[in-house]
Amino acid sequence: VQLQACGGGLVQTGGSLRLACTASGRTFNKYGWFRQVPGKEREFVSAINWTGGRTYYSDFARGRFTISRGNAENTVYLQMNNLKPEDTAVYSCAAATWVGGYTETRGYDYWGQGTQVTVSS
Repeated sequence: VQLQACGGGLVQTGGSLRLACTASGRTFNKYGWFRQVPGKEREFVSAINWTGGRTYYSDFARGRFTISRGNAENTVYLQMNNLKPEDTAVYSCAAATWVGGYTETRGYDYWGQGTQVTVSS
C-alpha cells in the first residue's frame, strides 16, 4: 500500500496550488490532509469520505481550500486558494478503510510522504 502526494511548491501570497494524493494497493473509505511545521504538531487540514463525498475542513481551510475526489480511482485533490505565509508547511495525505475520526491523526492507518508548500510574503 502506498500513498503518493505531490503538487507542493513555492507561491506568493494570494496564489494557488493543487495537491494530489494517489493511493495504490487498496481502496480506502476516507482520505485526509494534514500539515506540519518544524517544532509543531501535525494539524488537520481537510478530509473526505470517499463513498458519500462528505467533506471536512479545519477553520483555517474552510472557504479557501477544497478537497475533492478525482476521476481516477483512489485520487484525492486539495485545491488551495488565497494562500498565506502561515500556510507554509509540509502537507501529507493519509487514508483509512474505516469511517470516523476524520480530523484526528489517529483516525488514519496509512500515510504518504509530505510535499512542501511554501508561501512567500
